[in-house]
Amino acid sequence: MQALSLVTDWPVTNVSAAILTADGRLHTTGDSDHRYRIASLAKMIVGYTAMVAVEEGIVSLDVPWGQPGCTLRHLLSHAGGYAFDGDSPVSKPGVRRTYSNTGIELAAACIEHAAGMPYEQYQREAVLEPLGMLSSSLHGTPAHQFTSTVHDLALLMREWTSPRLVTAASRDEFRTPQFPALAGIIPGLGRFDPCPWGLGCEIRGTKSPHWTGTIAAPEAYGHFGGAGTFLLMEPTAGIGIVALTDRRFDDWSDDALRLWPAFIDAALAEVGAA
Repeated sequence: MQALSLVTDWPVTNVSAAILTADGRLHTTGDSDHRYRIASLAKMIVGYTAMVAVEEGIVSLDVPWGQPGCTLRHLLSHAGGYAFDGDSPVSKPGVRRTYSNTGIELAAACIEHAAGMPYEQYQREAVLEPLGMLSSSLHGTPAHQFTSTVHDLALLMREWTSPRLVTAASRDEFRTPQFPALAGIIPGLGRFDPCPWGLGCEIRGTKSPHWTGTIAAPEAYGHFGGAGTFLLMEPTAGIGIVALTDRRFDDWSDDALRLWPAFIDAALAEVGAA
């Protein structure tokens, strides 16, 4: 696909990218097997791991966990009232969207408790191994210390297009806005009101300007990471887009927030999703 040529000019040492089209074909550029730190893209995997646990019946999204009034659902959707980092709550649950590594870490701890095994083991056995994501691994906090490849993340995009690990209803719950009226700040982007979020994935909604470009549908969902990475699913068109780099987002944020939307818009336009 012509849109993939755009990433070759990005100011990074290494970049790998892929576009999954509605007909199931995967178009790539760069080394699809190169391992990258994907940073906060890992939060989506925590969310999907939770949906597997819910389907297995070992946990509920509304199980209490964390501060009083907080549930697993609150934690996965950054509505638990926790700061970016730190164990002390900064608000009551469900008051505002506060992007939080701590919330995701607490969510993983909840799953660990319910499964009766280390979270890393449960995630690997419940999600990574069944999908064949054999080059992906957690090596620290589940919120952002995760390594993967374009090849493996393409397997995850295929799962989100046609789920095998959970029912379509659970996949849809994962990508449905939770507490949709909440406003909040996305680090590196700014404040949005509303600021919709699913269960570990960001929902585009009406946010503008935004890293997802200008023509993605409001239902589009995904995440970007501080390692200079992003993954976007466009469910109305059945398309997935992923790009991994080895340059920290903060080191080229101005360029990234110009180049990522241009690439995403070009990809969606090329496959007729505009």
